[in-house]
Order: sequence, then structure tokens, then C-alpha cells
Amino acid sequence: MSVEHDIAQIERANASGRIPVVFVHGLWLLPSSWDRWAQVFDEAGFAPVTPGWPDDPDTVEEAKAHPEVFAHKTVGQVADHFTDLIGKLERKAVIVGHSFGGLLTQILAGRGLACASVAIDPAPFQGVLPLPISSLRAAAPVLTNPANIHRAVPLTYDQFRYAFANAVTEEEARELYDTFSVPAPGAPLFQAAVANFNPWSETKVDSTAAGRGPLLIISGEKDHTVPWAIANASYNKQERNEHHVTEIVEMAGRGHSLTIDSGWREVCGTALTFVQRFV
Repeated sequence: MSVEHDIAQIERANASGRIPVVFVHGLWLLPSSWDRWAQVFDEAGFAPVTPGWPDDPDTVEEAKAHPEVFAHKTVGQVADHFTDLIGKLERKAVIVGHSFGGLLTQILAGRGLACASVAIDPAPFQGVLPLPISSLRAAAPVLTNPANIHRAVPLTYDQFRYAFANAVTEEEARELYDTFSVPAPGAPLFQAAVANFNPWSETKVDSTAAGRGPLLIISGEKDHTVPWAIANASYNKQERNEHHVTEIVEMAGRGHSLTIDSGWREVCGTALTFVQRFV
């Protein structure tokens, strides 16, 4: 996804005069994973912006053909990239993110860049302590080989089935894998894994910032990658923000693919309803 493409979206959002909604994807997905969400928010009167991480390819096919472009991306680098893009918007944005995009959403909100934000099954930030077995298993394809910190790592279908698509049918899981799954940088998972031993971790979130804005955390009940224990621990830290509302909701029967699978509309509606209360 070229920077020119992202800038064009930002210019469109500015020209519309509408409140922008910036969608932040996580690992193993591309900005196109938000296309249906962008349409819903557009129809609700917002200006959707779906930027890529630095060097994101435009298509899943391109991403699979050139996995090396994903390597060496760190949480701090991506957060700064989004900070720069969001700074070009003329109105304060709503920020919506999934997984590592949910972590980035909270980092950006802590920098005062959001008028409201929604973090969906967010990766843990520094100070979030629970480490459920299912999370370790979901991250194992990356973390079991230290060399992966410098690599881009694809998921096999079985790994994707466990980490993302455990709460849908086999048929839908295969379709999601073929349609959406791309390689991902290993570095962010290593950063998250050691965050609580590294005082300078890039996964730090300023959860008490006066400019954070209202925040909703959405948790999928059956999520293996970011189970309730992690999402709720993030909520408990964020809830200490005395300036803004912090809420959490659990989506029954949903796994980590909840933003892209056949139940996406309900999750999108939950996010939109929250945003409309404050914006």
C-alpha cells in the first residue's frame, strides 16, 4: 500500500469535511481486511481511511509473492508511521484497530490523536501480565525461532485455523485463509513477549493521558490469540483513566477472525454504536 495511496485517502477525508475513521490492521492481514467496515462507516457519515503499515503490498497475491517486504517492522516504527499520517488529517480522528492494530490504536490514543477509539482483541501492551497458554500456542510459529525477529513469517492453514479461525466452520476458515492471510513481521511478537522485562519497550501505552478520548475494548469470547484474560487486563489498566470513558464488551462465540469472518457486521455495529455515542 503506497504512501501516495494513503495520502490520497487522507486528502479525500479532509475534503469531505467529515470526521475521519482510521482503521489499523494487525499481523497477517492487509488494509483491505477493513473494506467492508469502511463502507459501513462511510454510509454512517464518517470518512474512512485504511492506511497500510510501511511497505504493505496492495494485494494478498502480491504479499504472498514478496513476503520479504514485511520483515523488520517494529511496533514503534509502525506507531510513528500512523502518527505522521494521522497528523495530516484536519479533524481529530476516530481510530479502530484489531489485534496488533488494537495495540497501535491504544498507543495512538495515548498520544492524544483520537476523539474516540475501539481496540478489538488488542495485543497486550507493557504492564499487561496474563499470558494464557492459547496465546503462546498462537504465537509459537514466530516465537519458537529467534531468527524470526528479523523475518516475515507466514502462517500455515493449521496455524491460521488455531490462531484466527477456530470459531468458524472448516469451510469458512479455508476461505478466510485464502482471502486474507499474508506473511507478517516477527519483530512485534518478540517485542510483546519481552515487554514486561524491557523498560524501554515500544509497546508502552499512556493509558492515563488526559487526551486519550473514550475507548472501547472488544473481546472475542473464543479468541485463542488474545483471550479475555489479556483483553480484560488491558481494560483494567485503561479504566484508570479518569478523564474518559473506558468500556469492554465480549462478543459471544467469536474468535480472533471476528473482524473478517461472517459475523463481522455485528462487531462493526458494536464499534459504530460506541463511536456514535461520543462523536
